[in-house]
Amino acid sequence: MPRPARTAATVLAPESICIPGALLDLSAFRRWVQSTDFPDTGRIDWIDGDLEVDMSPEEINTHGTPKVAIARTLGRLVEDQDLGVVLVASTRISCPEANLSVEPDVVVVLFRSVDQGRVTLVRAAGSTGTRCVEIQGAPDLVVECVSDSSVAKDRLRLRSSYAIAGISEYWIVDARRSEPMLTVLRLVQRGYREVRRNRDGYVRSTLLGLSVRLERQPPRSGLVRYRLAVP
Repeated sequence: MPRPARTAATVLAPESICIPGALLDLSAFRRWVQSTDFPDTGRIDWIDGDLEVDMSPEEINTHGTPKVAIARTLGRLVEDQDLGVVLVASTRISCPEANLSVEPDVVVVLFRSVDQGRVTLVRAAGSTGTRCVEIQGAPDLVVECVSDSSVAKDRLRLRSSYAIAGISEYWIVDARRSEPMLTVLRLVQRGYREVRRNRDGYVRSTLLGLSVRLERQPPRSGLVRYRLAVP
């Protein structure tokens, strides 16, 4: 059954986020994203025709610090070897084939994916050169850190949409647990398959050609640090 048309703007209180009523499809959503009317705060995603708005504050010790730790190590592994770039938060990826436009916590784009046309860099309206605001297509790896408000989205809806988009690896991080959990999903013919951990807790990334494990450091001054360990 087709979804009902959005005909009137919706205002979310108390944040006063105004959602246009004409967001009928992915193209309209992407135009809104690039307009000056798009909100500066919150995470606003388009997932298979559904508009999902999450205004929850980012929890520092279970979302912010593990995200940065993973991005830092991925940056060393990917950028130092001149393989591509690692992008953190507020990097929008859109995939028309999957009816998807989202801002993952961490995104990895390899140069070869751009060179081979799997990824297109979308320039800002009216700009030239290398000023880009969106990645269209399938980046090579995305990471999502689970929060209380995003469990179903990260584990179910995005898992399906990222597979349809053709993203080679999807990492799901849950640092809310007594032991932080890093789940690596590898794209196969019929969707994602979870990669098994070895007896030491390491899980293999086929894309990177190595194994990784997320480790939590002892708290200090109320802050919790993490390390993406590589044997």
